[in-house]
Amino acid sequence: MPPDDGRQLTTPQAHYPYPKEVWTPSGGWWTRPKNWASNTIVAVVGIGLATYGVWRVSARNEQRHIAPTKPIPSARWSPQAAALGVRKE
Repeated sequence: MPPDDGRQLTTPQAHYPYPKEVWTPSGGWWTRPKNWASNTIVAVVGIGLATYGVWRVSARNEQRHIAPTKPIPSARWSPQAAALGVRKE
């Protein structure tokens, strides 16, 4: 315990003073927009759609010149896997 020097412990204030002229892309100090949940859903759906699009392009353009020596996940969806004899159809 620290020595008692006569000061009382007080609870911290809700917000300390901060500069009002600072701009931040995230909204600044203690931001909590009312529509944060819908913004989060929109962002997650957007990221999911972008990921799906990149995955589709990657799967369509994947080429293997030699059959892999061990099972790989992309053999399940690659159209070339059946031609190489990796996947049985």
